[in-house]
Amino acid sequence: MAYLDKPEMDALLKTPDARTEQGARNHALLLFLYNTGARADEAAHVTGADLTLGPSPSVRLVGKGNKTRTCPLWPVTADVLKRLVRGHAPHDGVFLNRQGQPLTRFGIYSLVQHIVTQARLTTPSLTTKRVSPHTLRHTCAVHLLRAGVDINTIRAWLGHVSLDTTHVYAEVDLDMKAKALARCDLPDAGTLRGGNDAKTTR
Repeated sequence: MAYLDKPEMDALLKTPDARTEQGARNHALLLFLYNTGARADEAAHVTGADLTLGPSPSVRLVGKGNKTRTCPLWPVTADVLKRLVRGHAPHDGVFLNRQGQPLTRFGIYSLVQHIVTQARLTTPSLTTKRVSPHTLRHTCAVHLLRAGVDINTIRAWLGHVSLDTTHVYAEVDLDMKAKALARCDLPDAGTLRGGNDAKTTR
């Protein structure tokens, strides 16, 4: 399961030129995918009416089997989305192409691929990873887990039907921690015993 570390995700978010119309849309889309863990198809169908951008910002997502869920938005995500949908009708898509039509899931996939290609120029570790919109979904889940969010909340966040599906992230995080522990330079057992013996003789 591929996911991005925080510096890699930050590099992606910094790649689009938010001073341009297309760059602002691309930045907003990346931030939205990272914040919500939305599937590409879910993001493609989000409209202005699905957004609540008040004091407790959130988005209504329609997932597999037409099941809906509400996902909270970070204030920074709400701010960029406010700018993106300003002047649009409620039924308009949030993420539009150059012709003013909603991006398709294939368009979102291609857009993410293009941004990743650019980001690899400044972040070499991205060259070892295959990055797609679903990678950002995995990244959202892993980062939530590292932040201390419980697994059941993450299940609801991502719209998983079964908790078993979400447990894969806990297993990945546990494996990562085990590998980190293995890299620690710990004294061997003999050294520890010698230290204890020395204390006893004193």
